[in-house]
Amino acid sequence: MIITDYLRSKRDLTWDYAKQCGVGHGVIRLPEDPAFDICDLSHWQSVYKEFTDFGIKPIVVEPMPNALHDHIKAGDEKRDESIEKVIRMLPIMDRLDIRTICLNFMAHVGWYRTDYNIEERGGALVTGFDAAACQDSGMEITQEQLWENYTCFVKAVLPYAERYGIRLALHPDDPPVPRLGKVSRIMISHENIKKAIEIGNSDFLGITMCQACYQMMGEDLFSVIPEMKEKIFFIHFRNATGNKYHFHETFHDNGDIRMGEMLALYKKCGIDVPIRVDHVPTMAGEKENSGYTALGRLYAIGYLKGLLEGLGME
Repeated sequence: MIITDYLRSKRDLTWDYAKQCGVGHGVIRLPEDPAFDICDLSHWQSVYKEFTDFGIKPIVVEPMPNALHDHIKAGDEKRDESIEKVIRMLPIMDRLDIRTICLNFMAHVGWYRTDYNIEERGGALVTGFDAAACQDSGMEITQEQLWENYTCFVKAVLPYAERYGIRLALHPDDPPVPRLGKVSRIMISHENIKKAIEIGNSDFLGITMCQACYQMMGEDLFSVIPEMKEKIFFIHFRNATGNKYHFHETFHDNGDIRMGEMLALYKKCGIDVPIRVDHVPTMAGEKENSGYTALGRLYAIGYLKGLLEGLGME
């Protein structure tokens, strides 16, 4: 496994903690500043150099830049222009040897929570979802529209992904429910995600194995992971408790998934891909509760490294 951490393009404390934990590879979020030109090599090189000068090699882009992907998922008037810009990203990624993009297909509403102040172990705070408390965004899209927009996207982009050797790792919807208000969701089951992969029909289209999303779907991880082993391009090492309609995040060692068993299964299946911790608690002394705070990540990275070492995978 290649241990990575999720790092924003502007240096913050998570960069230091990752480096101090021995993490040498980055899952990077590109700048959302309109001045950043996604199609300009020099703009990418500037961001890339910030990381490499710090001692971290970017190897995954996550997410697909929202300024482009939101139009693609919604299928609006900027869809084709945005697809063209994604295509122009790929040779730049090839030039910098960044081989994977983690993307989702949640239109209008991304990963969604109804509660940000659930107490976990020792009073740490985590996020959660309760379908009964879901707010209507006022937006609308059907499953048919989503499948059409998704098909248009992958058919257009995959020939270039193949040409430049860039892997697209599809993340499931979070939460994996059929709709949020009038906004439909499609990447909500193992069968639907297999359908999405088959539509692309490419060695360069696979999945991000977000363990907790598949667990919330009600899928059997011990069946899904071996079945999809050739298509797992990236792993979100995440734990939670509950089901798709009512769940909350947990410490990585305190949810429904036995994390050591998951890593042993990846090893048995010969899966050797980038992995990062995801959705951590907010711990004492921290104020923001987004699932991406620094101390929770520090704990989770240490936990992941310990499990990997114990299994001889580091």
